[in-house]
Amino acid sequence: MNNISLPHDHGATLEKHMDSIPKTDDFQTLSDIFRLLGDGSRLRIFWILCHCEECVINISAMMDMSSPAVSHHLKALKAARLIVSRRDGKEVYYQAADTEQASFLHHMIEELLEITCPGSC
Repeated sequence: MNNISLPHDHGATLEKHMDSIPKTDDFQTLSDIFRLLGDGSRLRIFWILCHCEECVINISAMMDMSSPAVSHHLKALKAARLIVSRRDGKEVYYQAADTEQASFLHHMIEELLEITCPGSC
């Protein structure tokens, strides 16, 4: 991108910083995450998992949703690396990932909804 010359000169411009502007693919990744988070049930499941580790059956009961529906949301959250899972025998337990992105999303949800962390599940 070093050889880009903008057609109009408006004074202050980002032309000299073109190498530091994120690529379209970077924004597409973010867009995919926002699309994923466009479902209220999925956000609520994520928020619950920020506070405790739970299995699908218990999450289903908390959400008043079927286990297959919850599993679908968990799969999407896991693919986005917002949650992690661990197996204990036949049971799989889920919790929020210990990442900067998951932590940021958790705090953003609580700030926007003006809610605070509950005690542990």
